[in-house]
Amino acid sequence: MINGILNINKETGYTSHDVVAKLRGITKQKKIGHTGTLDPEARGVLLVCFGKATKACEYLTNKGKTYETVLLLGKSSDTQDASGKILSERPTSHLTGEEVVDGIQEFVGVLDQVPPMYSALKVNGKKLYELAREGKEIERKPRKILIEEINILEIDLPRVKLEVQCSKGTYIRTLCHDIGQRLGCGGLMEELLRTKVGHHTLEKSITIDEFRERFVSAQVDDVLMKVEDVFHDYPKFVLKDGAETLAYNGNPLPKEMVTEVFDLQHRDKIRLYDGHGAFIGIYQWMDAKGGEGKFKVEKMFLG
Repeated sequence: MINGILNINKETGYTSHDVVAKLRGITKQKKIGHTGTLDPEARGVLLVCFGKATKACEYLTNKGKTYETVLLLGKSSDTQDASGKILSERPTSHLTGEEVVDGIQEFVGVLDQVPPMYSALKVNGKKLYELAREGKEIERKPRKILIEEINILEIDLPRVKLEVQCSKGTYIRTLCHDIGQRLGCGGLMEELLRTKVGHHTLEKSITIDEFRERFVSAQVDDVLMKVEDVFHDYPKFVLKDGAETLAYNGNPLPKEMVTEVFDLQHRDKIRLYDGHGAFIGIYQWMDAKGGEGKFKVEKMFLG
């Protein structure tokens, strides 16, 4: 069984589920999962977990993301992107570059964003896009998102090319739509490229065809990341001799059982390894009322 994380450069025309299905077909392995949906027309970084690494999917889904997108002003669609039915067309000739820049920068920071109807979010067990295809539109509650930064790469009205750094759960389609509404002319997303998830970049991604070639030639290990790489920013701790049984069974561990001195003021999560270098899992220090605190397991990856 393959265990690890693959940085796939998803091509247009495939859903994220299509990518997983293709990888299952290549490897004949069922235990594969992706870590964040990309629309069929979007391209770019899609992290895929194999085997034991599927336990890390939730952590990767929570990572911040960076996109390059083309905002087309003057048009609105039912899907908020260029694939949908055009609902309105308005002139943009009155807009100046300065007005566009100012309008876009208003969206940097914490926002309440209403998810689009054409999305995979579920309401009463049914995906929103399924309801939208039935001609139904229901009320959606806004969700808190963070737009850390918007860099304007090019303005050639009615098109504006943007680089957006944002939190999980951000819909770039909706951001484009909302910018168009703010500018009074409407807007939609014409192109989308995801260039980064956490510290995983497009430059280090490979296509499905490239992965197939490596799989056939038994060179998969060259492109797979280890699951512990997800937690590279957590400090590394190693078990002392004699503590392995407790750790392997997921029991709490007193601080005397690890080799490093731990600053209890930081409450940092840690990566825990055994004496042979095997990654056991993620632990966090927990205080105890009236007694000594311990490291408690958050997620086990050994076995």
